[in-house]
Formats: sequence, structure tokens, C-alpha cells
Amino acid sequence: MIWYVALGSAVGGMSRYLIGLRLGHAGFPWATLAINISGSFLLGILLRVPLLPSAMSPEVRAMLTVGLCGGFTTFSTFTAETIRLAQDGVWSKAVGYVAASVLLGLLAGLAGLAIGGQLFGQGTT
Repeated sequence: MIWYVALGSAVGGMSRYLIGLRLGHAGFPWATLAINISGSFLLGILLRVPLLPSAMSPEVRAMLTVGLCGGFTTFSTFTAETIRLAQDGVWSKAVGYVAASVLLGLLAGLAGLAIGGQLFGQGTT
């Protein structure tokens, strides 16, 4: 099981790095925000995949949820970037970033649950 999680983490981490290079920083941590929102959405969908062994093995589930999504999303980077914005004296950006990350992350997770429920016939609850 641990190797599945390690593989997912490697793919998630490399994806995060490449997206960060592509989107850059440009005065606001857009890449981290996009990564955290899309990771929340993906995790929401994955949580709706039926728990039947024929749908997804426990190893693959761990690889995708704990590994891929865990390696892809960036809470520690989010924290460091928020602190950097605050230290630079741009408190409005720091507060906006925290609010956007939390609110949009929650909304993306809920959207993923709803879409995953529709895809896998489990409703939206």
C-alpha cells in the first residue's frame, strides 16, 4: 500500500511543481490557489467513487486520494506565501488569499462531491 501512496505523491508533487512553473507568482500566489482549488475538486470527485472493490481497489484509492491529492495540494506552501504577503505589508492580499483559498476550496470540494455523485449515481449527499 505504501508504494501506491508514494507513487501518487510523486505524481502529485511533480504536477504541482510544473503548474507552479507555468503559472508563476506575479505578485500573488495564483498557482498555489489554482492547485488547492483543483485538488479539492478532484478529491471531492474521488470521494464519490463507489467503495465497491470492483470500482477501485483500496491501493488505488489510497494512491489517488492520500498520494496524488496529498502530494498535489499545497497547504504548507499556502502558509508560507500568506506569511510572505503579510511580511511584505500587503495585508489585503494576504487576507484575500486566505479567504479565497478556504472559500473556493470548500466550494470546489462540494462541487466535486456533487459531480462525483452524479457520475457514480450516489446523489449529492
